[in-house]
Parts: sequence; C-alpha cells; structure tokens
Amino acid sequence: MIQGDFTYIKTDKVIYGKPAAETLAAEAARLGAERVFLLASGTLARETDEIDKVKAALGARYAGLADHLPAHTPRAAVLDASAKARAANADLIVSFGGGSATDGAKLMQLCLAHDITEHDQFDDFRIITRSDGSTQRPDYAGPTVRQIAIPTTLSAGEFNPLAGCTDERRKMKEVYSHPLLAPQSIILDPAPTVRTPMWLWLSSGVRAVDHAVETLCSLGSNPYCDGTAMQALRLLSQGLPRVKADGNDLEARLMCQLGAWLSMVIVQGAVPLGASHGIGHVLGGTCDVPHGHTSCVMLPAVLRWNVSINGERQKLVAEAFGQPGAAAGEVVGSFIAGLGMPRTLADVGVGEDQYELIARNSMHDPWVHSNPRPIEGPAQVMEILRLAA
Repeated sequence: MIQGDFTYIKTDKVIYGKPAAETLAAEAARLGAERVFLLASGTLARETDEIDKVKAALGARYAGLADHLPAHTPRAAVLDASAKARAANADLIVSFGGGSATDGAKLMQLCLAHDITEHDQFDDFRIITRSDGSTQRPDYAGPTVRQIAIPTTLSAGEFNPLAGCTDERRKMKEVYSHPLLAPQSIILDPAPTVRTPMWLWLSSGVRAVDHAVETLCSLGSNPYCDGTAMQALRLLSQGLPRVKADGNDLEARLMCQLGAWLSMVIVQGAVPLGASHGIGHVLGGTCDVPHGHTSCVMLPAVLRWNVSINGERQKLVAEAFGQPGAAAGEVVGSFIAGLGMPRTLADVGVGEDQYELIARNSMHDPWVHSNPRPIEGPAQVMEILRLAA
C-alpha cells in the first residue's frame, strides 16, 4: 500500500484567463495593500505598455518599480531590488515576467523580512546539499510582505515555495525554501505573453514538460501527481506547437499556462525529481545556459540513461504524448526538435572541457541524488553529459 503526504502551498487563488492589470488591482484591494511594488522583466517595462496598464489600474496603490533582474536571479540584483522596495515601504510585491522575476520577488520577501542588505547574509538562509546527498535546511521566520505573481513564461516556479538564486562569486545556483515564499495569488493572463520572445516561451514550455516527465518517471510518484502530469503533457504537447505556428493564438497560450500549472503539482506532492532538473540547475548557475534550454538538452539524455530502471514509468510519457509504445526519450527529443529548440550541450555553448566541473557541482543538487537510477558520483553524471553532447 502506497504512503505519502500532500502539502498544499500557501496560495489563496489562481486566477486565469482574465486581464492582468485589472485583476491585480482587485487582488491588491482584497488584500488591503496600499504600497504595491513591482518587479518586472526589462522587456515588459521598456518595450511594452503592460507596466503602464498596471500602474494605471493600481492608481494610488502603486509604490515603485525595479526592472533589472538578469537570468538565474543573481544575489546582487535581488539586493538592489529589495533596497528599492524597502525605501518605498512596500506592503505587497508583484512579480510580472519570467522565472527570474518570480524567484527574485520570492527572495525580496526574504530580504525584507530579515533585513538582508549584504551578499554574505544570504548564506544563512540557503539550503545546503552535500556531495553525499545529505541536506541542511535552515529554520527561519517567513515573510510578512507577500507576493502576487503574473508569469509571462512557463517555468511555473510561481506554483511552489522554492526560490533559486545564484551566488555570483561561486557561480552556483542555490535553493531557498519557506512555505510563505509561495505567492499569495497567481494571475494567468495569456495576452501579455504575446510579448515574450518565442524562444523563451517555447523553451520554458519544455521546462514545464520536464516537470511533468520527471514526475511520471519518478519511482516516488503517486496517482494524484501522475494524473496532473499526464494532463499537463496533453495540454503542453498540443499548445506549444500551436503557439509556434501562430504566436497570437491566445487559447493555445492559455492551454500552455494551465499545463505549466499542472506540471508543478509535484512539489506539493513531494515527488522526487531527477537528473534533468539537477544537472539543469548547474548548467544554469555555472554555465549561464538559459533555464528552459537546460531541459531541452538534458531531458532526452536523462530518459535514455534511466530507461533500464524506470522503463515502465516512461511508457506513461509516450502515452501522454499520444504515441503509446514508443521510446519516451525519442518522443520527447523529437518534440523538442520540432519546436526548433537546442538539442545538445554543444548547441548551448557547453564544451567537454566544462563537463568535469558540471559533474562535480551536480553532486550538490538534491534532484541528482533522487534520480531513479542512482547516481553515486561525478562519473555517472559524466555519462549523462556525454549522452547530451
């Protein structure tokens, strides 16, 4: 008899298919927020009128804006945005943009709650994973200034209480966690996502596919998460090609957003993921590979490396893609290729001379240690990297 637990995240609402600006204003009023600070992607802030719409809808509740947060959420940029929010006396933070903005706002909550103003102060709050897989999780009070997330990509980090932040000095992306780091509300509006660069939309969509695939392939999954992962793959496998064919297909974009939401239920279900996520974190923090591209490159290779252990589970992946009986690694690889995404480490600028460092750093990521086929040391990571070369 299977056993487990399912912990619902501390999110009040997910609102989908409604205009972002007006919905945000209504949520700010519901929450009693008077000083709303925005953390927005630079593209939205400088090249579109989306932020102007939000400012107009918020009116006197609007308190300020930070619009410079590089990929992989470096500590220095989080500190800068937090200082601006602190100076504005913010009582609500709104992230409007991709995964870096979402994670950045989560870390801003932490900075405001614990008066983090210096680079080294982050060290007291990060989760430490040792090379043997053991972890150290600090215990600390949660934020009092909460977040609303308006995502414009599909990485789906807004649906979990985790945040990734890069220590620029060590070139390592690290994880932070607290139940209240999950946004209080999430607004899924497909209209602003039309401004998202197509490569970013599609690659972050593959990231959502990665969540669902590694859920189905996990030896620790459960029927609830299997169901959401299967439906996530059905929505994403239909929606992503439609958006590639017609970037103005809002129905398809919303399908993708709903699929991304379903793909992230695994965090609540405590389903252990695998090496595609684990190695992908290192490719991002150490090698500056865009978040979604890490999944494009690593997921098919990890499926092939794991098939001797979880071949039966991998059949569920092929079934969800509408190709029962096919090899999951080939199905996923062909799908990624059809979206025009990179397929190899060489495609994303990672050479063999970097493999040893990637392999060593990967041993400090928890998902590497929960891979279905055990990874006991850097040598096995090297095998996977060569499959992805």
